[in-house]
Amino acid sequence: MKPISSRDNPQFKVWRRLAQDSTAYRKAGQFWLEGDHLCRAALERGVRPLQVVLTESFQAEQGERWQGLTDQVFVVPDALFASLSGLESPARMGFVVTWQAVHEVLPDVSTVVLDRLQDAGNVGAILRCASAFGYRQVLAIKGTAALWSPKVLRSGMGAHFGLRLVESVSHADVVSLQVPLLTTSSHQGPFVHELLRRGELPALCAWVFGHEGQGVSESLMATARLSVRIAQPGGEESLNVATAAAICLYASASAAL
Repeated sequence: MKPISSRDNPQFKVWRRLAQDSTAYRKAGQFWLEGDHLCRAALERGVRPLQVVLTESFQAEQGERWQGLTDQVFVVPDALFASLSGLESPARMGFVVTWQAVHEVLPDVSTVVLDRLQDAGNVGAILRCASAFGYRQVLAIKGTAALWSPKVLRSGMGAHFGLRLVESVSHADVVSLQVPLLTTSSHQGPFVHELLRRGELPALCAWVFGHEGQGVSESLMATARLSVRIAQPGGEESLNVATAAAICLYASASAAL
């Protein structure tokens, strides 16, 4: 194990940049995972860390459990680790994992398209739903929150490692998909539960979820095979996009059962 005790250490500066800059992973080719739950989720999916970073207290309690994953295991004082953490209650360990961009879009698999979603919590929650309901691919149109940022990774709770994630896709990439394109609307189209009841909701499809304020772009709305509504008998004007996504993805998954 290699001790690091100074915030001026070059290696520590790399971790801090990965932990605090939402797009640093793209240039560095590495991303930061924080917390034993998220790190275990990565390991369960076959991901192996490039580096393991443990606080002194965590190393004393569980250090042996995390040895053997890599020959780069670092130990830092708890207060120093807390200075790079993005959590209100800092975790006590983290991974640095190698990252490589995916560019190829698979045209014929169940897909989720994120159209300029900006809230990292929403993006992570949708990734988690996509993984839970059997979707294989997520396409992020330029303007969407960075998929491998620390905040999205935390919100995704390990979903990243079961999905094919493609960033900065174009409108052309989306319309080239060979599965039906579906969008949501608060005021037009059939209700999703009625489509499901009548057996008219495709199980294999691509759902598009749009910007929190502006919704799905007009060009994608015009391209979509279906624009559906979610019944809201309570009378609210609209749903949070992650909530709407959970309902729609579950409905399509149910159509496949």
